[in-house]
Amino acid sequence: MTRELPLTANHWGVYRAEVSEGHVTALHDFEQDGDPSDIGHGIVDALTAPSRITAPMVRESWLNHGPGAHTDQRGKDAFVEVSWDEVTALVADELTRVRDTHGSQAIYAGSYGWASAGRFHHAQSQMKRFLNCAGGFTRSLYTYSFAAAEAMVPHVLGSYREFMNTTTGWRSVAQSGELVVVFGGIPVKNAQIESGGVGAHTQRAGLRSAIEAGVSFVNISPMSSDMIPELNAQWLPARPNSDVAIMLGLAHTLYTESLHDPDFMERYCVGFDQFLPYLTGETDGQPKTAVWAAEISELSAENIRSLARRMAKQRTMISVSWSLTRAHHGEQPFWMGITLAAMLGQIGLPGGGITFGYAASNSIGGDYRQMPGASVPQGQNPVDRFIPVARITDMLENPGGRFDFDGQALRYPDIRLVWWAGGNPYHHHQDLNRFARAWEKPETVIVNDWCWTATARRADIVLPSTTHLERNDLMMSLRDPYVIAMKKSAEPPQGARNDHDIFRGLAARMGFEEEFSGGMDEGEWLRWLYDKTRQNAGAEGLGLPDWHELQDKGWHRTPPPDTPTVMMQAFREDPEGHALATPSGKIEVFCKTVADFGYADCPGHPTWMEPYEWLGSVGKYPLHLISNQPSKKLHSQLDQGSVSRSSKINGREPVLLNPADAAQRGITEGDLLRLFNERGACLSVAQVSENIRLGVVQMSTGSWWDPDDDGMCRHGNPNALTRDVGTSSLGQGPTAHSCLIDVERFTGTPPPVHAFEPPVIRPRKG
Repeated sequence: MTRELPLTANHWGVYRAEVSEGHVTALHDFEQDGDPSDIGHGIVDALTAPSRITAPMVRESWLNHGPGAHTDQRGKDAFVEVSWDEVTALVADELTRVRDTHGSQAIYAGSYGWASAGRFHHAQSQMKRFLNCAGGFTRSLYTYSFAAAEAMVPHVLGSYREFMNTTTGWRSVAQSGELVVVFGGIPVKNAQIESGGVGAHTQRAGLRSAIEAGVSFVNISPMSSDMIPELNAQWLPARPNSDVAIMLGLAHTLYTESLHDPDFMERYCVGFDQFLPYLTGETDGQPKTAVWAAEISELSAENIRSLARRMAKQRTMISVSWSLTRAHHGEQPFWMGITLAAMLGQIGLPGGGITFGYAASNSIGGDYRQMPGASVPQGQNPVDRFIPVARITDMLENPGGRFDFDGQALRYPDIRLVWWAGGNPYHHHQDLNRFARAWEKPETVIVNDWCWTATARRADIVLPSTTHLERNDLMMSLRDPYVIAMKKSAEPPQGARNDHDIFRGLAARMGFEEEFSGGMDEGEWLRWLYDKTRQNAGAEGLGLPDWHELQDKGWHRTPPPDTPTVMMQAFREDPEGHALATPSGKIEVFCKTVADFGYADCPGHPTWMEPYEWLGSVGKYPLHLISNQPSKKLHSQLDQGSVSRSSKINGREPVLLNPADAAQRGITEGDLLRLFNERGACLSVAQVSENIRLGVVQMSTGSWWDPDDDGMCRHGNPNALTRDVGTSSLGQGPTAHSCLIDVERFTGTPPPVHAFEPPVIRPRKG
């Protein structure tokens, strides 16, 4: 029976593994999941695909000539297969050289990415524990997903993740809500995933419960497909990057028609009186009226006014997508969204207020009790240097250069060694051609991975790792009610090792194996993590089965809370006893702390500021590119697998155009296209639909970067086109969604795609 097969877990679900002669032949959806994702099935053929790394590899020029040799050949050089003993000695010696010569701050261990859902075999945790034992490293701060919000929202609410993790659930919306106004859509495809793992997918059921309860939806987005059709949402096809202007137009209508809640603003907020002169135009001569907002957004003024009146009359939830933060001035949509929700006076009420991105991942809007899962202790990093996560190119290009970040004036370190484990920056970073040039600066690049991603191909030393199917682990996500005993289903290639064993071997070579391992092997670590989690859960009234019971059954589900989750309910009920962690203890519509930073690109209250690239100031490039999350892979994970490949057209990522934009360029469905701007170009295949507004094109991220000699991506990675500049001096987040391009039919001979082919590999001489 299927239910007797071993369980495994990853960021897109839980599956049972079917094994024959030591090989995984199929995955079966977890019987507890009523809406499973098919993405996980894509790993089965990828396990033995040509892209699998099966032995330690060293770039030929680096091996023959030492660190810093021919770094412009990264991604072009052949690799040489070496033994684990040799590669362990090479890595240990190089790490020691850099540390002793340049200091540990010269080691950048970004390692950003969703490497594993397992609590123990989590590449970043293992790497950071190892490097902290070895003397430390320069780290990155925040995430590509919502870095601007991570920097901004704590100034406004006192925390970001606390409220993201306790967002008002769909149960509350269905019971008490009437209207959900969505900026940036509710893309259910994104809800296939969850950091730490997914036991059961719940977003679609949550949305349907709201529909059945009579809740209405408004989708303010350039794409109608950002909402599933059964929502029957009103679509307001706004210009990209105009969300703050629309929110201001709504706020102006609320204020001038006395539809806002002054009592809420007085009791729970500070700074509205300092924001109001900007809203009314007293400070800059421009009232932020619905007419003003309509000119910026290309929505009608009447639609904006009528929506404001409707929001004031009904219990309204405002949802702001994570994607809004990934644009120039990406701090402002969340700040203004909070301000708009505060003016309605519904924050902390069931079914109303604001949420940070319904369906951005499976948990947002779910009903669960947070699981206090234990993690591998990483120890203390002796190095205090860091960069905002999306500023890696700036760091590599400008050692010693000054930058601003959240009130601090900092300097970039001089990085000599980059180490990446379990991630692919050539997926999530912007302006990949510029990034590739900066990638030539370090003397050594080390990558732990199981497949030949664009990052692994551009390493000097590659340490082959295992997959989740090839090791035992535990899924215990903070934001998922399931605990899963992940069973090893197959043996890895003989030359691959899990990250713990990789780092343990290096620690032994460098003389601190006991400190790194804690004197425990994999089985003992797993038992330690579970026992500590069980103890923590028990203290919070969450009963977990004992170790043997979990191993026998394979899974456990904690029950949902008795009452629906309502974000900031405790603060609303007792604003003094549950004061926010802001200087005032209240919602800071005007924030003196931010104002005192003196940033021209991030003043002390929510503000509309024109992006550096948008459809309101079109020059050479007349189309706005939206590079959203893919539906058939997690970021770039499993792009080489069968599920992701099934979504491509002739092996390339498709691009969606409005029929009028296509007709103007003589483009028809299925044409091979060249997308381009001054930063780069990529190939794609045309899809034409009325579901995207005029002047906007959409291409999902995640296709492995495959540049030709001129830097044109043959495969279809939109980050060949996006600009790499920070959201503002405050957040310094990525700005991929402020990007203008043009599109033309590709008339030459279609070049082959080489993304999934391994590099040239030579045997070790002698």
